Amino acid sequence: MNILTTEGVSKAYGLRVLFSDVTISLDAGQKTGLIGLNGAGKTTLLKIIAGVAEADSGTIWRNPKARIHFLPQEPQFQPGQTVLESVLDGDLPVMDVIRRYEDAVARDDAAAVLKLTEEMDASQAWELEQQARVILQELGITDYRAKTDTLSGGQRKRLGLARALIVPCDLLILDEPTNHLDDQTIFWLEEYLHDSKSAILLSTHDRYFLDRVASSMIELDRGHVYSYTGSYVQFLEMRQTRIEGEEAAAARRANLIRRETAWIRRGAQARSTKQKARIERYEALCAMETNKPSGSVEILDTSVRLGKTIIDMDGVAFAYPGGQPLFHDVTYHVVKHDRIGIIGANGVGKSTLLKVIAGDLTPSAGQLVVGQTVRFGFFRQQLPEFDEGQRVIDYVQEAGHYVTNLYGETISASRLLEQFLFTEEMQYTYIAKLSGGERRRLYLLRLLMGQPNVLLLDEPTNDLDIPTLTVLEQYLDTYQGVVLVVSHDRYFLDRVADKLFVLEAGTWSRYYGDYSAYLDEKIRHRTDTAPEKKEKAAAPALSQQPKPAPVKKGLSAREKEELAKITQELPRYESLLKGLNAAVAAAGSDYETVAQLMEEQRQAQAKVDELTERWCELEDLAAE
Repeated sequence: MNILTTEGVSKAYGLRVLFSDVTISLDAGQKTGLIGLNGAGKTTLLKIIAGVAEADSGTIWRNPKARIHFLPQEPQFQPGQTVLESVLDGDLPVMDVIRRYEDAVARDDAAAVLKLTEEMDASQAWELEQQARVILQELGITDYRAKTDTLSGGQRKRLGLARALIVPCDLLILDEPTNHLDDQTIFWLEEYLHDSKSAILLSTHDRYFLDRVASSMIELDRGHVYSYTGSYVQFLEMRQTRIEGEEAAAARRANLIRRETAWIRRGAQARSTKQKARIERYEALCAMETNKPSGSVEILDTSVRLGKTIIDMDGVAFAYPGGQPLFHDVTYHVVKHDRIGIIGANGVGKSTLLKVIAGDLTPSAGQLVVGQTVRFGFFRQQLPEFDEGQRVIDYVQEAGHYVTNLYGETISASRLLEQFLFTEEMQYTYIAKLSGGERRRLYLLRLLMGQPNVLLLDEPTNDLDIPTLTVLEQYLDTYQGVVLVVSHDRYFLDRVADKLFVLEAGTWSRYYGDYSAYLDEKIRHRTDTAPEKKEKAAAPALSQQPKPAPVKKGLSAREKEELAKITQELPRYESLLKGLNAAVAAAGSDYETVAQLMEEQRQAQAKVDELTERWCELEDLAAE
């Protein structure tokens, strides 16, 4: 069953065209991811599809028999509603019965409960009511009588998500559903949506989540829409093929433009029809060039050199006045090139630990020493107040018109803006016209202009698009400083961190390895320590035992995951090796530094060789 179809949909704000001629179709059970740069119009397109915003042109057909539910990034609730009233806020008769039943239970009205129990039976509402309780429990919502006005932003997002999942619908539209969710909740939501029978259209920066849930992709790129069938990994391959084709066409156009430019410059008289047509063709080619695909961006490290002492923590603990310690006995000595991910459930003190390190909060116990050469760059969850009337480039240049990196290279603010996907035109745009994700990208770039050598990143992936995350990851690949990052984005942690601080209910521990390896070890530990079942099922008769499965050629599912991971990791270590080579050359006669860098160089080279060898093995298996 077709649920929704758009034809030729366009939207612009003033002279800025977000997208044009958007034609897509969504069928029952289809699960689709929406991808694009911040400011490309993803949220606007989702609102138009959901019917809460109007398109400038084009048509949208919605199946009158289909129910569509939209979860915005910031859900809205009626003032004065309780959590239970808002989460069961639907116009279906069965939802009304459940609302009245839950209210009678809360009031302990035995007569009403008895009467409504019969209505629940007649409406077959018990399954939906039980499902609602499970969803609320999984999302950590326990106080059903709390007023929605008193909830924090994260709690409101969870409540909105609960309402979206509880209300039966044919198409569920989700705008950044994983923001403000901890790891366990994201895992649960991932499984829930994967098994859901509803069609799903979602925009998210969580690439693992996207790859697990979606089986087709829609990309918004420079005002145009491209559709792909397959997972996120398959989308990347197909997108690369498309871009290579566009770049080949762009190269052919460039050659033709050079010839036409030479003809124009020879002083051609545009009097005849043939000559006019040739000039018009030249102008059309130039117009096409202005919309050519964005090429790869050179990643430029802006950090300054670190001394021997960076951050030393000995028995550090922190507790708010009158409260229990969020963490205690944190002991670690940060070294050069450390890439540390800080993980744990919401509320365990991850952001607080970053604030303690940055000096915003004083430890309640222990000692913390920060080296004299340390220059922090603290990317906070809460954006600063912007001057809406200020231009993008002026905001960045307040921190400096240029920076000089470790290798003596001078990098202008404009060049850094281009690196972080702000085109020349966007650099002179007023901040008031930027989307939320574009503002977070601008805030990050302003921090980097301060040339920090220790980056503290608190949920940097929230509201950042996937292309921007890719640029940030590439930047961190060559970054010579230290990175400590709090994030629930599993892909980002795998890509950036090589060791973890694990915070759990007042305790902390270290893990050496990436996030996926940590999860695998955690699952293995649970399996190994699980009690054996007291009664084992009797073994089936020989004739009933399954025949051995035929040996499959090619890669197993786990080997495919390993290959994909190596494909991501190998460029990172190659970039690190390249940066170390440059650092050795720049160190000159500083023999102590050279010796240290060469040891790091040796370790990086060993890792590159190890990954390359395994990559070759897996590629050979895949070739079978």
